[in-house]
Formats: sequence, structure tokens, C-alpha cells
Amino acid sequence: DIAKGFLAAVNAGDVASVPPKELDALVKKRKLVKQETWKTFTISKGASFALERKKAASDLTKEMLQDGSWRDAEFKSYNLVPGAGAPPNGGCVHPLLKVRQQFREIFLQMGFAEMPTNNFVESGFWNFDTLIQPQMHPARDAHDTFFMKTPAAANRAPEDYVKRVRAMHETGGGGSIGHQYSWKRSEADKNILRTHTTAVSARCLHKLAQDGFRPAKFFSIDRVFRNEAVDRTHLAEFHQVEGVICDVGLTLGDLIGVLYQFFARLGMTQLRFKPAFNPYTEPSMEIFAYHPMLKKWVEVGNSGMFRPEMLQPMGLPEDVNVIAWGLSLERPTMIMYGIDNIRDLFGSKMQMSSVKNNPICRLGMIEQRETVTMTE
Repeated sequence: DIAKGFLAAVNAGDVASVPPKELDALVKKRKLVKQETWKTFTISKGASFALERKKAASDLTKEMLQDGSWRDAEFKSYNLVPGAGAPPNGGCVHPLLKVRQQFREIFLQMGFAEMPTNNFVESGFWNFDTLIQPQMHPARDAHDTFFMKTPAAANRAPEDYVKRVRAMHETGGGGSIGHQYSWKRSEADKNILRTHTTAVSARCLHKLAQDGFRPAKFFSIDRVFRNEAVDRTHLAEFHQVEGVICDVGLTLGDLIGVLYQFFARLGMTQLRFKPAFNPYTEPSMEIFAYHPMLKKWVEVGNSGMFRPEMLQPMGLPEDVNVIAWGLSLERPTMIMYGIDNIRDLFGSKMQMSSVKNNPICRLGMIEQRETVTMTE
């Protein structure tokens, strides 16, 4: 029959003449044929053939150098193949931290000392009253400031300094009439999340006055908190960059000169200044710069000279002036990395891939020497 003919063909070694379908039936269904696979190897002597197994050395030891055995020794080859081995696990630096470090390097290059900014919780006294900001100011309302519930109040400021600040608020001094209202200690003792790092500057200036005045330059970069509506350009917390210089006889011209030097290191040499109002600086200026990446003028910060009403209660000499400026950290970071929504930069909506794959921060590196020289 037909099956017998197929079996005879298989037995004769002519498997190719059997249709695949019939061969599959003979193997799997009828179990008349058993399929086997034979592998054949041919062995010959190679270039590294040896009668004894020799282990390659992995290190060049001092014994090899001493007895000269390194000349005939066989060493393991280096594994330098790209992509070979498991990739090492490591952390990635957030874009904000990259830009923050570059800002810090710029301040240090200009001779500034960093202020301690570890107090996220401040009393209303250090955050507002020391800056001679009246207690009825709208910025001190719950609509703009986060107030602590526990503990709700605390103030470790020296009592003599508190009395001088209170007198400056109520009656003034040094040619100022003050704010002419009844200053309340309970309002000053309220604990809040600091709304600006100028509270840190006030602490450092007071300490400088108590330790004996000397010319100084300070800077700080850290978080501040404000009760604002969250949108694509605003969050309830952000980072503030602040620079402070105190010396005898400083003027507005000194402030403008320092701002030109500072922003030149950021790659912005064209600046404009607009008069502004700040409760604790007079005169005050908004800073505008022509941004080379955006190809347009943008507001980059605020600046001014601290009012004498703020400096006098601290105990600083009358001929000492303090100039200061501040800007946010998020705005230049968003411009540099092309981020349109601040929630894509900071917060729970930020993608981990953007942290791992963002490029290095070139802030302060691009033509820094040329821009500073041109400004000077």
C-alpha cells in the first residue's frame, strides 16, 4: 500500500521523496517513523592548542616584575567593548539643582559668602517686622502667607532689638516718622512659612551688626512659600536667589554696576532698569535683560537699597548702606531647558525621564570671560 511505499523510501534514506504531510502522519499519528537529529563535529588543532590548561593572569604583580616572568605570561584582555556588562545604577541631578549649583558658583567667584537658609518656618517678626513692613500690609494676610497651626507662635529675637523695631514702626527715627500705628507683639510672634529669603538676610545683617560691622557680601538660594493660585507659571513654593552687599557709602550706581557684572556671567549684558516699589527698599528697581535665547527683553529680577529704618534698629553704623537684588530660580531654568509649564519642572507631574535625560547646565560657561570683559 501507499504507507508501505513511504516506509520503504524512508528506510532507503530517500526522505525527500515523501510528502511532508505524509511524513508528519507517519511520525506523529501512526508512530511508524522516529525522527532523530545527528550533529557532527570536526576537531582540529588551533593556534592556542596546548596539552596543559594554562590560566591567564589578570594582574601584573610585583613578583612578576622581580623574576621577569611577566615577559612570557599571558594576560586577560580588557573588557572595553561598548555596551558590554550591566549598566551601573546611579542617581541623576534635577535641572533645578544643576542651575542652582551654577548660580552658587557665580556668587562664590564674585567673593560672596553663603547664608544659612535652614529655617523654612520663620516668625512674622523676622519675615516682616524687621523689614519695617507694617502689620496691616496685605502681604501678611492669609491670602498670601501660610500660617502655622502648631506651634502657632514663637519669637527668639533679642528683646532689645524687638523694642527698637517696635519703636521704628510706631514713631520712626532717624528722620522717619514710622507707620504711626499700634504695633502688636502677638502679630509679630506668629509662625509662618517664610515668604522670601530676605528674612535670612535680616538675620545675617543683625548678626553682623552685633559682632562688629565689617564690609560683607552674602547670597542665599533656597525655597520660599506663598499662598498663590497654582497655574503654569506659579506654584505655592519656589526658589529665590538673593544677593546682599553692605559697606560704607554704597550708592545706587554701585548696585547697577554689580548687577551688570552678575548678569554678564549669566550671558546677559544688555540691562534696563525700571523704578519700582518695595516695602523695605528705597530706591527700588525692576531689572530687565535682553535674553539671547529668547531674542527679547524679559524681566529677570528686582533690586534696591535697604531702607535706613530697617538698618538703624539692627545697630549698623549710619554711613553703612546695603544693596540687594533677587530673582527666582525656576524662571531661568524653564527658559534654559525649554519648559513651558512650571509643573513639568517641579512637583509630582514631572517625568522621571526628563530628570535622567536633561543636558548639562551651561549657565555661566558660555563666553563668560568675553561677556564680563565687555561689561567692564
